[in-house]
Amino acid sequence: MARRMATLIAGAGMAAVALAACSGGSGAGTAAGDGTAAAGAKASTIKLVAAEYSKDNTAAWWKQFAEKYKAKTGTTLEVQIVSWEAIDQQSSTMIQNNNAPDILNVYASYAKDKLLYSADEVLSPAVRSDLLDAFVKSGSYEGKMYGMPDLSSARAMFYNKDLFAKAGIAAAPKAWDEFVADAKKIQALGDGVIGYGLPLGPEESQSEFSIWTFNNGGDWKKDGKWTISSPENVATLAFLKKLANDDKITQNNPGKTNRAQAFDLFKSGKLGMVVGFSPLAGALDKDGKVSYGVAPMPTTGGRAPQTFGVTDYLMAFKKPGNQDAVKAFYDLYYQKDEVNDFIKKEGFLPVTKTGIQVFASDPKLKVYLDTLPNIHLTPTDDPTWDKVKLAVQQNLGAGVAPAGDPKAVLDQLQKTAESGG
Repeated sequence: MARRMATLIAGAGMAAVALAACSGGSGAGTAAGDGTAAAGAKASTIKLVAAEYSKDNTAAWWKQFAEKYKAKTGTTLEVQIVSWEAIDQQSSTMIQNNNAPDILNVYASYAKDKLLYSADEVLSPAVRSDLLDAFVKSGSYEGKMYGMPDLSSARAMFYNKDLFAKAGIAAAPKAWDEFVADAKKIQALGDGVIGYGLPLGPEESQSEFSIWTFNNGGDWKKDGKWTISSPENVATLAFLKKLANDDKITQNNPGKTNRAQAFDLFKSGKLGMVVGFSPLAGALDKDGKVSYGVAPMPTTGGRAPQTFGVTDYLMAFKKPGNQDAVKAFYDLYYQKDEVNDFIKKEGFLPVTKTGIQVFASDPKLKVYLDTLPNIHLTPTDDPTWDKVKLAVQQNLGAGVAPAGDPKAVLDQLQKTAESGG
């Protein structure tokens, strides 16, 4: 997420962080295990390629972690921090050079190619049992877990309390029809005020669409089959198109608006509602300009609210002699004082059951924590998802244009998914 979550620049979904053996260390070799290391040799150095969540915290946190790791294991942890803007390209180059890269949200493809250690090989049973089930599933391929979650985020509806009061709205909407009525009241305030910020631009349109269609009974896949063009999904995209073109309660050109732009509108005090997450709350608290509330998403048909979630992964590439060092890395990272400290500093949500207990003391996180154990994610366990996601980002916004055809757009995306991208 090209600093997507931490800097409120929208991301393509989930960030990936890779643990790979350093080319200079004992036991180094290719991700495929080319046998260049001496038999039985142990890696003296391993390398972590990590995404930069924030300039203030990420590098500093991993530096102190590397020092602890060295003191505990005697093995050197070399850390390379890469910006989200560059991580895709750098990761691609690394894997092309047989240097065990870490690529954004494509661990399933690497698992398919047998480049990664499974959790059975490098994760202790105690850690595995503490991970939230939803993240275990999303990090798995063909029944085995390869992506180890490092942090998470969940979405919810943010609303401007001052604009709600001016419009005479007492509480956040619980149903779609209430949502439309409230957004119209806010839009009617004038002075450049907008009812709802709808970001369906190329940066992260799959996330915005996900949370709306999940709350309409839709999904990307059901029972192992792609359902992108399902009636529920078509109805959802048609609903979003209506918000922009008939109800006129969104910003102009939502099909080309990215999440960061919608967040900026909300932070300016000119937007009534927007789907956001905990880092947005952190930015709002820091600015202190907008009085806001956070509520579950409105739904259709009296459904229980669903939340869309994202988790990022630490995935380990197989290299001669590095398995023990990789396992020691996970053992240290998943200690409660380590993983939760990292998550807190970066402003995200926990990935463990014990982590939920740790974060429960913060009342502002209640709306997220209540739903985190049953969080709804995109089908990252399917290797095709990366290509589908890219197609969604490039094409979904056309479905809400004035002349857009929601069904035609989703039908084409369905074909893309069924053909394997």
